[in-house]
Amino acid sequence: MSPRESFALRDYLGPDLTGRTISDARRIVSLTDILQHGCLSNRLGELSGRSVLMAVSDQLISGLVMTEVDGVARRMLLCPPDLNADHLQTLMQDADIDAVVTDQPERWASSDVKLIVPAGPPMGAAAPTRTERATEWLMLTSGTSGVPKIVGHTLEALTGAIVADGTRGAGAVWATFYDIRRYGGLQIFLRAIVGGGSMVLSSPGEALSDHVARLQARGVTHISGTPSHWRKLLMSGATSSFTPRYVRLSGEIADQAVLDGLRDAFPAASVGHAYASTEAGVGFAVNDGREGFPADIVGTNRDGVEMKVEDGSLRIRSKRTAHAYVGRKAAELTDSDGFVDTGDMVELRGDRYHFVGRRGGIINIGGLKVHPEEIEAVINRQPEVRMSRAKSRRSPITGGIVVADVILADNVDAGRGDEIRARILADCKASLAPHKVPAVIKFVAALDITAAGKLARHDA
Repeated sequence: MSPRESFALRDYLGPDLTGRTISDARRIVSLTDILQHGCLSNRLGELSGRSVLMAVSDQLISGLVMTEVDGVARRMLLCPPDLNADHLQTLMQDADIDAVVTDQPERWASSDVKLIVPAGPPMGAAAPTRTERATEWLMLTSGTSGVPKIVGHTLEALTGAIVADGTRGAGAVWATFYDIRRYGGLQIFLRAIVGGGSMVLSSPGEALSDHVARLQARGVTHISGTPSHWRKLLMSGATSSFTPRYVRLSGEIADQAVLDGLRDAFPAASVGHAYASTEAGVGFAVNDGREGFPADIVGTNRDGVEMKVEDGSLRIRSKRTAHAYVGRKAAELTDSDGFVDTGDMVELRGDRYHFVGRRGGIINIGGLKVHPEEIEAVINRQPEVRMSRAKSRRSPITGGIVVADVILADNVDAGRGDEIRARILADCKASLAPHKVPAVIKFVAALDITAAGKLARHDA
């Protein structure tokens, strides 16, 4: 069966699974076990036609259960481990959840959901599974403090970019700093399954140095993460013990500083960045080592993806986009022409578009609108800087000023702080409008990263 004819994820698993595995810090599971041993104690049939909440705390078991349930359930809602518990009931109502698959069944004993199916590591021999339907995959948006939106995808949309790549990556060992219950991590999990490779998953609470050592020991060749993930790795000093051949960034703006840092850390690797979002799907990849993307890919249809820029916002139309927001108060996902408004703002500079920030992430400085990412890109290009975060602070005079928290590289002498601060300010004054120049620069030891791997942003 060819990928385009497949209805379920397990249909992609070919006859030769020799050596292919999914692993975390505790266990290694062969893909053969996925087909021959079930995680649901032969209760899979009870989920037929149901709307299922995947509330499995263990990431590896989540991946195995997704593969088992796809093609049987009517829909499945992937529940990331960091989900606010106060939002769960609303999301379950919006998704019409009538069954829960979980590795913590005791937590659901008193719930209104009548069908609770326990999940665990692959157990005894599973009954042969027949694909019954095309399951709708439901994922949650990230980056909001309120109830996240539910986004509906088909397996064909989720695997569209992977199928377009053909067999590239076959035999690869994939890893990601993302959780596979979010769009970015799920894309890497699917690339391993569909593309003929293996998958090494992250484990909660694992020290970064231990994680990287495990990636190297398991022979990881292809790995992805957000720029914030990669900056943390570059700061850790663990890159010398890791030799991937394919490094990709997505989820945040990849500025030139982090791209150059990764190129220096992994000189033998292909380093690039990709654009994707939960709603728009996978848009494009940039492999020339430069921030931004070529202007000539806008307005053209490449591999079924068409882009345009309207009111400064990148918009995408393709077969890889989600088909709907799900819920009783769901908004329209696309405009009348079928384009998804990504909310990511871009600016044309010469023959290249550059990302400047999120429309919803603008800060107000004295009545003027500022993208903090634009300021951070200037700060981050200083050789002594590893990472920064710009934000606003209330001012009784102007109403708001820019302040910046900055992490310096490990080898920088703390006594050079005044010199480095002066150089950062000089570069900001030369590169930015006066109201964007930080009034305060503070050197810090760490910056908060969200569970989705993005820089946490809080106005002061």
